[in-house]
Amino acid sequence: MNNHFSNTISLIKSLKNGESEAYRFLVKNYHHQLCVYGFSLTNDSSLAEDIVQNVFMKIWRNRQKLKEDFVLRNYLYKSVYNEFIDLYRKQKKVLMLEKIHIDALNLIVEENEEKNLEKLIGLVKTEIEKLPPKCKQIFLLSKKEGLTNIEIAEYLNLSIKSVEAHITKAFSALRKSLGDKVKTILFLMFKKRKEVHAVFSNH
Repeated sequence: MNNHFSNTISLIKSLKNGESEAYRFLVKNYHHQLCVYGFSLTNDSSLAEDIVQNVFMKIWRNRQKLKEDFVLRNYLYKSVYNEFIDLYRKQKKVLMLEKIHIDALNLIVEENEEKNLEKLIGLVKTEIEKLPPKCKQIFLLSKKEGLTNIEIAEYLNLSIKSVEAHITKAFSALRKSLGDKVKTILFLMFKKRKEVHAVFSNH
């Protein structure tokens, strides 16, 4: 594979010239990370693959419109996001998702590391495992299963204040490692389309 494709301007010029080798380079270098991001939006690996493939196909079809001065990586992520939003707008399921997904997009494209999202999710999982057993159980019931504080209290035979205290303790521990990124990452990890607001209902 030609090394000059690693230069964004050269890659875009080659794409605009219709060079199939440039297109293969683009797919090879960005397919995996875009699928990871697509999965974070959809929770569906097949749908994520379809979205990413549509993005690459549109880029190829509209290659003459590509600008040589933009940040290619950011453009690709935003294209995946826009494809996702278009899909859900057609199905009338966007609701309040847009701001959260924009935050998630910015979290990724602000960083230069290709594996940034996977690393952050791995860090969150590690920190959750470090929580005391009861605190971990309550936190996962809230964020992963989408249960309300009242439902958790009834399920575990605890007071609502006790449940709130455990969730607050868990958030405090996670913020020490992740700061303000924690809510976005938890959303990407645990979101359910039917209960998207539940992730942020307590904080």
